[in-house]
Amino acid sequence: MISVIIPTCNRNDLLNQSLDCLYVAINATMAIDYEVIITDDGKQNTAKSLIEEKYPWATWIAGPQKGPAANRNNGAGIANGQWFIFMDDDCLPQEGWLQAYLTAIQTQPDAKVLEGKTTAERERERFDEEAPINLEGGKLWSCNFAIKKDVFNQLNGFDETFPFAAMEDIDFHTRVNLLSPILFVPQALIIHPWRRIVPFKSFQKHLKSQKYFAKKHKLINLKFRFTRLKIFLGGIFINFKELSRFSMKGWLVYMETCALNFCLIFI
Repeated sequence: MISVIIPTCNRNDLLNQSLDCLYVAINATMAIDYEVIITDDGKQNTAKSLIEEKYPWATWIAGPQKGPAANRNNGAGIANGQWFIFMDDDCLPQEGWLQAYLTAIQTQPDAKVLEGKTTAERERERFDEEAPINLEGGKLWSCNFAIKKDVFNQLNGFDETFPFAAMEDIDFHTRVNLLSPILFVPQALIIHPWRRIVPFKSFQKHLKSQKYFAKKHKLINLKFRFTRLKIFLGGIFINFKELSRFSMKGWLVYMETCALNFCLIFI
């Protein structure tokens, strides 16, 4: 059995589109034993009635309301599959997405971790737009990957201590790399829409998460600070060139990026 795990939180409109696409992807596969788990972190559990009324082939469970990392772990905690496939509630899996993972699992018996290809629905138009793009592998974003259950459990899942929903992906990827190779499956394609960033809204949380990550992996030393300095100086020019390409649309996020890179020199 495989388990598709989808964390959600008060985004029924996006979840509805995501599950419509997932249904097509499921029907495009050969006969398989599967389950779909929707773990709902919303305080009002707004996804429950949607799942029960429109998607009876999926299982709804209440989330722990402790953030995305804990919510993903919550879904994995009740999953019965020998493989976990993670996607997000704003992702649009394409028709061959699930079959591509199944084919890789069947033809690569030594594989333990797989990552799919993630792209956007259009070209980027502003500097303050973001999406977890992964065109050639090497990212392992949590919105599109598969992992054997025993490997996930060996890693103790996602680290729930991060104060902001970002660095736990990179932390998980870092720990996976120490344990197993990661196979890129470009046919496992997901479309992820661009999202506008609200500048400086989560600046302190970003900083705290970066600091926690650096301390956890024992990265803070003189070499680390020198590397961060190069990133800061290089980012000023590289990101400004990118900002100019978008006619200065999103300049506040450019300023936030520069400020964050500067602060990371001294964490």
